[in-house]
Amino acid sequence: MRRSTDYFLSSHGGNLPRPAEFDAKLSNFDKYKDEIAVELPVAVQWVVDKQMECGVDIINDGEYVKAADGGNYGGYIHGRIKGYNMVDRPADWKPKRASVGERDRRDFPGFYKSGLWLSGSGGPVRPGYVQPGGGWRGETGELPTKVRLCTEAMQYTGYDAIKKDIDALNVALKGKSDVDGFIAALGPLSLGANVTNVHYKDERDYMFAVADTVREEYKAITDAGLIVQVDEPEFATSWMFYPDDTVEQYRAYLDFAVEVINHALRGLPEEQIRFHMCWGSGHRPHVHDIEFKHIADKLFQINAQAYSFEASNPRHAHEYVVFDDVKLPDGKIIVPGVVGHYTDLVEHPELVAERLVNFAKRVGMENVHAGTDCGIGSRVGHEEIVWAKLAAMAEGCRIAGKRVKGETKVYA
Repeated sequence: MRRSTDYFLSSHGGNLPRPAEFDAKLSNFDKYKDEIAVELPVAVQWVVDKQMECGVDIINDGEYVKAADGGNYGGYIHGRIKGYNMVDRPADWKPKRASVGERDRRDFPGFYKSGLWLSGSGGPVRPGYVQPGGGWRGETGELPTKVRLCTEAMQYTGYDAIKKDIDALNVALKGKSDVDGFIAALGPLSLGANVTNVHYKDERDYMFAVADTVREEYKAITDAGLIVQVDEPEFATSWMFYPDDTVEQYRAYLDFAVEVINHALRGLPEEQIRFHMCWGSGHRPHVHDIEFKHIADKLFQINAQAYSFEASNPRHAHEYVVFDDVKLPDGKIIVPGVVGHYTDLVEHPELVAERLVNFAKRVGMENVHAGTDCGIGSRVGHEEIVWAKLAAMAEGCRIAGKRVKGETKVYA
């Protein structure tokens, strides 16, 4: 991956707004699938050009192809794999873990009962609901009648689908200079950790099979010369799923998580791998998020070159100081979020610059890219705000570059 030299290079979490007419057709895919197939390359070209117009350096397809394959961060993958099936809930079935925000829910029961919280890691505001395979069950404690189980050998079948992702982005990037392309792909924890296994002999064999499955998608992306972003919010959010664990118990779990993720990445070129984690995008209190200082060293054991993480929202914006104590391994790059989805306020470029300087003072400008906390396409109020945030980020990158190089005054 390129390093920040003249200015801080910028990127984002993946999800971006879609043109309104194209988005409407995606919501009724069966009816418009022929038209979508024709319009998809044009839409991807539009979002690539839009990112360049905003000044973003490491860009993607806005996750447009995935929108047609499932509509969201986690849903698309189920059309690309075998091994899971929805079945009648077995009599002895129990969820493997608690809800996304369980630690917060214990302290804010009224807020969660109100239906005003954003469940999961993205999507519309809605009350508690049943997640197939486990998770938040609302206030009644009722279990779902259907659950997703691993009932047969895991297998990746999405070669044609990932080729569509790759081809659409490569065509849109053709002839473009000074930009790099990335494609986001679901991590093995986010795919498999919540699903009960009834096929493999134990959890280890099961999760390594999940890792083998998603590796096929990663390899297709890196073989095409693109950067793969492994989307794995569960690296931090699993802390919420196990609300009675101690920090040491959670760190032990992360040792296993690192094993699984690295199994999925084995043999792939590290310089084409970016790993994204976050504390979940749910609009909730977040007072019980695991602190970055407890997991940063585990994060850097993952065999990626770059690490994208939340760093702008009010629960984590102060955590750049972690790098006073945790050394960034040689050759690695951090991609802290310097703009976020937590507010429709557009961050001032000077604030973006301040945040970047804070990191650069600790790890070096060449080891920092600017990013967003998560994908922001579906999580802020309007697409105009998304583009304004990305433009503010790019402007802040140039301000920060001049400050670090001593061309202007450093305020941070």
